[in-house]
Amino acid sequence: MSRPSVFVPPPGAVAHALSTARGDFAAISAGPRDAAHTGTALLLPGFTGSKEDFIALHVPLAAAGYRTVAVDGRGQYESRGPRDDESPYAQRELARDVLAQALAVDDGTPLHLVGHSLGGQIARAAVLIDAAPFASLTLMSSGPAQISPSQQERVKLLRDALTVLDMAQVWDAMQALDAPEETDTPSPGADNADALRHRWLLNSPAQLIATGRQLCTEPDLVDELAAVRLPKHVLSGERDDTWPVQLLDSMAVRLSARRTVIAGAEHSPNTDRPEETATALAAFWDLHPPVI
Repeated sequence: MSRPSVFVPPPGAVAHALSTARGDFAAISAGPRDAAHTGTALLLPGFTGSKEDFIALHVPLAAAGYRTVAVDGRGQYESRGPRDDESPYAQRELARDVLAQALAVDDGTPLHLVGHSLGGQIARAAVLIDAAPFASLTLMSSGPAQISPSQQERVKLLRDALTVLDMAQVWDAMQALDAPEETDTPSPGADNADALRHRWLLNSPAQLIATGRQLCTEPDLVDELAAVRLPKHVLSGERDDTWPVQLLDSMAVRLSARRTVIAGAEHSPNTDRPEETATALAAFWDLHPPVI
């Protein structure tokens, strides 16, 4: 779980519904939309996260000339989804949602696609279906296959709890037991804790159960992704216990991808070191402008 410092969009950013052929998705968009802008990025959050996980990236990326569109996935925070049916949250369905979102952004040029953690694996699945809508792919703290054994144990505890407790009870249990999360960033202040709890309560339990299972069983599809002719970027913090950093290093080599390690960051460089992360993203995108 990334822990954004605020949930209010910064100046120049707007929260809105992104209407697609597969339904509406809650989004935050920012940055220039005129002919002078450099490109547009679609940002996908991770497990238990939301579009707000990228909130500190919008301003620096806009300053670099990029428009950004961060979305909640189906059943994630403010994007509606069934709470007791797992089938809409199959990875291929979530990947098709991403392709619909890319079409709805309708920038006129291919998009830079960024997926954090689980969002990276969903982004990979979307690219493997159809890479045409995209100018590049950044996998942020997102590994080649299933998460580490220790994180699998924590996610399994969460999935088991969701089958017998309601969302409020699970939240209380997570706070007491140190939540099964994708990051070890410090606990937020009390003022932000209410927003994090509110986000948690709006998540679909079925979505969390289905995507949690995906994280624990994801196969290695790096070779298939390497065969896709698309510029790739593997970005992470210098420490990560969801996928070991050495594993991310190896994946970048297999993908012939640009590799960026953000000093001082852990599993969520987007919230741990947003300025440095934005600089790294813009530097990569500058090398790969979209081509119509």
